[in-house]
Amino acid sequence: MKFRRFFGLSDVPGSKKDRNRRANALHGQTIRYVGEMKDGVENIVGRGGNASVRNGELLIFSSNDVIYRTPVEEVEISDLLSGDGVVLRGPDSVSGSPFRSITIYFVDYHK
Repeated sequence: MKFRRFFGLSDVPGSKKDRNRRANALHGQTIRYVGEMKDGVENIVGRGGNASVRNGELLIFSSNDVIYRTPVEEVEISDLLSGDGVVLRGPDSVSGSPFRSITIYFVDYHK
């Protein structure tokens, strides 16, 4: 374990390094659709688009608009068990919400 830590290979889940790595892995991924859970019902908020990391922010483009924008250091990224996409949780400057959770389904998601 000390060997991995010495060479910077260790990513503690939830650490700044882990969040940057996971966000950069999403960069350039093509989105099939984006869903948001409200009152126990998942609503589709966008179709098509892509994910991008710019100036330390994770941006989700869908339906010809930015629908989610958050700093990379503050977003929590979880993979879906099906392997089709991810769940993003964190503050959103587009909607002004201090906490927003969206599910992104990708066309071809490669971890």
